[in-house]
This record gives sequence, C-alpha cells and structure tokens, in this order.
Amino acid sequence: MTDTAAEEDKDPDIELFVKTQLQTKKGTNSSSGGIKSPVSGGAVVFDTQHSHTLNAGSDGERIGNCPFSQRLFMILWLKGVVFNVTTVDLKRKPADLHNLAPGTHPPFLTFQGEVLTDVNKVEEYLEEMLTPPKYPKLAAKNRESNTAGNDVFAKFSTYVKNTRPDKNRALEKSLDKSLAKLDEYLLGPTPDEVLGGRHSGTGDSKRKYLDGDELTLADCNLLPKLHVVKVVTKKYRNYDIPSEFRGVWRYLSNAYSRDEFTNTCAADVEIELAYQDVAKRLGK
Repeated sequence: MTDTAAEEDKDPDIELFVKTQLQTKKGTNSSSGGIKSPVSGGAVVFDTQHSHTLNAGSDGERIGNCPFSQRLFMILWLKGVVFNVTTVDLKRKPADLHNLAPGTHPPFLTFQGEVLTDVNKVEEYLEEMLTPPKYPKLAAKNRESNTAGNDVFAKFSTYVKNTRPDKNRALEKSLDKSLAKLDEYLLGPTPDEVLGGRHSGTGDSKRKYLDGDELTLADCNLLPKLHVVKVVTKKYRNYDIPSEFRGVWRYLSNAYSRDEFTNTCAADVEIELAYQDVAKRLGK
C-alpha cells in the first residue's frame, strides 16, 4: 500500500467529549482503556487526553448519565471508526475545554479539528462523512422509524416531575398511551418488510429494532431515552412498563444483547442518581 493509499484509508481524527458519572465506585478505574468495536477493524479508544466528549461521572472519570452522549457513542461504534473519548467533570472543566467549546456542555465532538456541538447536526455530519464502503450507512429505510416513540421521553419527564397525587394516575396513563403507540409500531410490519416480502401483511413483525434487524440512527436516538424511562420510573414511581407491551420489551431485550448499547450505557445507579433531584416526591 502506498503512503497516499494508507493515508486515505486512515480513520479521521475524531474525539467525543462526555460528562463523568455522579456516583464514585471504589476499586475501579476506567479513565482509559479500549473496547473492541463490533465492526471488523474498528476500536473504541478511551483517552482522557483527547476530545470527543461524553459526560464524566461522579468520580470525574467514568461516563455519566446522558442519553445524548450515548446516542453519539453508539453511532460512532456502529460506524466502526476508531475514536477517542474524553470524560469531562463539569465541576472542574479544564480551561482548554472552555476555549475549545465556550459555553457548551457535553456532549460535543471534534472531527478533524472541527468542533461540532449540536447533537442532531453531529449525527447528520457523521452519516454524511463516514460512508460506504468503509463505513456502514445507519439511516433508517422507513421514514416512520425516525419518529416512532418520539413523545415517550416528554411524557416520562412530565410524569416524574409531577408532585400532585391527584394528577399522577392521569400522567401515568399518558405515558402508557405513548408507549402503546411505540409498541404498535414495533409489532406492525414496516413498509420495507412488506415490499421486500419479509412479512405477509398479517401477524406481528419479527424485526429486532425500529427499522429492521440492525440498529439504525433511529435506535441510537430512542434506546438511550427508553432505558432511562425504564430505570427512573421504577425507582421513583414504582412503575413498570406494562408486560402487554410485547413489542417494547422485545425491543429492549434485543438492545440489551448488543455491546454497542450496553457498553455505552451508564450504570442504573448513575441514572437514578442523576434524577434524584428531578423526580419529585408526590405530596400527601
């Protein structure tokens, strides 16, 4: 391979900045290390000297709760690109990071030295810059997959922030309704399944994720939020996603079998801690 070809085959210089976790766990040190990407030849490199930001945890080093950080982390992992991750303690944010992205909190990313701070635009940029044949396309084939479940997180937020017992049941039903819509989408066939002959048009869809049997950008957006919903509502409202929502539970179960999701997730205790001042106690 010539020097020019080798240079062209090189991954771009990408750094992800995220916040550290809130809960210190003794006996562990994950400020640096490596996780092998599921895509052949790719690797995820944790390097606190570099800059694609994921929120730092309570110990100032490990990744903290942030579904937006996890969204970007999953996208980069699924692309199979080598990238650096920097955890940022917001209480002790270094001066050089203030200069790099003034007024911006993690997550943000640098791509070949260019600072990108808007998560939606970062997603679009990565999909545009990291293309086949070297990097897989992650966009959903079915337009409806991009909006499925898009109101779940808002309903959840209203539910856990409520302090009035007389409103609790109605808000819980509102969350149930949004989850039911998501469940209906997951159990129904996508247009792509029907047109491709993978579904007869009757019976439940057997696909694993929102758009098919592979994770897409739509999943990178929804799954981190859906996991937060499951963890926080159980902790602070003793609420379980109803068992009759078979599609939602199948979706979560399939996600928990993927390293790209589980290895980019904050610990449940970290998520609970992040919401302890957000999830309001119901009044008497």
